[in-house]
Amino acid sequence: MDISEFFDTFYEEALELLQEMEQILLTLDVEAPDSEELNAIFRAAHSIKGGAGTFGLTELQQTTHLLENLLDATRHGELCLRRDIVDTFLETKDMLQEQLEAYRAGEQPDAETFERICAVLQQMAEAEIGRAVSSADAAPAPAVAPPAAKSAVSGGAAEDDSDLLEVSLLGVGDKDRELLIDELSQLGEIVAREGDAQQYRVTLRCGVSPDDVEAVMCFIVEPEQLSIRPVSSQQAGSESVPAPAEPVAQVAAAATADDADAPAERRKPAADAGKGGESNSIRVPVSKVDQIINLVGELIITQSMINQVAEGAAGTAALNNGLNLLQRNSRDLQEAVMSIRMVPMDYVFSRFPRLVRDLAAKLGKEVELVTEGKSTELDKGLTERIIDPLTHLVRNSLDHGIEDPATRRAAGKPDAGQLLLSATHQGGNILIEVRDDGAGLNRDRILAKARSSGIAVSDSMSDEEVWQLIFAPGFSTAVEVSDVSGRGVGMDVVKRNIQSMGGHVEILSQPGQGTRTRIVLPLTLAILDGMLIRVGSETFILPVNAIIESLQPREDDLYSMGGGDLLLKVREDYLPVVPVGQAMSVANAVEDVTKSITCVVQGEGRRYALQVDELIGQQQVVVKNLETNYRKVPGVSAATILGDGSVALILDIGDLQELSQGRRRTAAPPAGEKSSIQKQPEEALI
Repeated sequence: MDISEFFDTFYEEALELLQEMEQILLTLDVEAPDSEELNAIFRAAHSIKGGAGTFGLTELQQTTHLLENLLDATRHGELCLRRDIVDTFLETKDMLQEQLEAYRAGEQPDAETFERICAVLQQMAEAEIGRAVSSADAAPAPAVAPPAAKSAVSGGAAEDDSDLLEVSLLGVGDKDRELLIDELSQLGEIVAREGDAQQYRVTLRCGVSPDDVEAVMCFIVEPEQLSIRPVSSQQAGSESVPAPAEPVAQVAAAATADDADAPAERRKPAADAGKGGESNSIRVPVSKVDQIINLVGELIITQSMINQVAEGAAGTAALNNGLNLLQRNSRDLQEAVMSIRMVPMDYVFSRFPRLVRDLAAKLGKEVELVTEGKSTELDKGLTERIIDPLTHLVRNSLDHGIEDPATRRAAGKPDAGQLLLSATHQGGNILIEVRDDGAGLNRDRILAKARSSGIAVSDSMSDEEVWQLIFAPGFSTAVEVSDVSGRGVGMDVVKRNIQSMGGHVEILSQPGQGTRTRIVLPLTLAILDGMLIRVGSETFILPVNAIIESLQPREDDLYSMGGGDLLLKVREDYLPVVPVGQAMSVANAVEDVTKSITCVVQGEGRRYALQVDELIGQQQVVVKNLETNYRKVPGVSAATILGDGSVALILDIGDLQELSQGRRRTAAPPAGEKSSIQKQPEEALI
């Protein structure tokens, strides 16, 4: 039988098991390990080994077999855990993951790495538990009683009923059933088997727990198709198959009742089967979800078109009611579809305990990692892309921020530094923070490094502007180059990647108290709440989440600067005025600032006053990637299609400021502006 179709499922579930194994190992108390946690790690290894054997993944099966034996010795008290042993288990987990990825890519795992990790595990077995284990003998773990001579079918009762299990297969086809029976025969002796496609029972004598059997078989069948319970020899000898007319749901319900003493986690699949065989979760290819999102986008565009037609016609009350209903249903459908792509931030945060543990040990520091908001959800596409920027920030906090224990002790701090990763929803955005309680950023050192690198700076710069200097390409204040940092590569990539996702990054720091890096991202890149603006005869879109307020400037609030720059006083702040018409080279744009509208926006950690002709209104738009369909356009992050079928560009606020400055240098200041001598308060020069 060709079982290659099951491999993707095995791969995904094996990765989840490896991730679970790593998380438990990182939090395990080596002095007093919890037995349930040890059992969970063992079951994960046992399940992967079983699946690897099914698919003929020899190296993976043999490596996992060696690890499984050591884990089994640990849970039975034969092997006492130490930090170095946990380190070896974590290294083995990494090797298993590399082997999995090699198999999925159609390649063989690295032979040298395989031999090395096997030698390390064999040496540990001999040194710690006093016996050698061959990697070629991928049999059940030592704690599992070896089965008696196997028999494919046996009608007799077992001599010892202390380890008899009844495995019920519900609604499993003939080919899958034979494959499962073959798997069961690897775990023990099959003493009875009978039934039909609706329900098939197998009685197994073995030393394996029901949970272990379920873990091995879950790669081939769904949990609700499987029921496992201990039985006595009398029950095994008098079993009868239910009449074919008996519904599967009733059989599952009976299995649930018989299994009432089993752990809650194992009872749940049977209970779900009793409710119609529905599963609580599904795996959906991202390509299919993307297709649905595109269809929803077209629906929203159609709805916008109908709205425009209705506004241009007299329209009846029924038409308006129908349009309102269409709009409400479109929004509901959009939210439902978008929720499919949303995954919890734990998907991202779970990668960092291992990184922090290994890097802290390498740097000779003690670091406690705290995570908050792990259930906060973010678009799956964004979670994949945020991992690298967060990794750079975490490494910087460990290397540059948190001090070594002696330095912290001298500063009156606890030896162990604290690193916090948090995620919270903030309106239509998600706010991700990386915070440490280390030494903080050194303003003088950053300014000195910037000057030596040829960056134009001044002592009057605000702290926020100074902190932004660390994002300059090639910028680093490290005293010496190491394999952790010091080459000036990383922070500029962080900023660029976050901007490409439609977000921005801010830094707050206090000397001696630590540094906080805030990343603000949209929840999704597919649909955007936008403000339609008119400049000349062109219509552009500003992301609503970037707009702070809109106002019409008064002449007394404008201050001209040298070089043609113009500042707008908004309460106590002086904001650079960025004429969108000038930046985007739009003809017939209003030049007089007092006769236009300014939108105060936040971009790249700074605020600007965008000068536009008119605010048209707020509208939800479908984001289309401009680079994929055309090319990169300065000042533009993406595009969308409006209700009348025209294309509108979504503006990139950070790029607009740079474009405006570049074009202003070659243009004379507009007539009518105040002289920089007439009105130039000291604060405006900062």
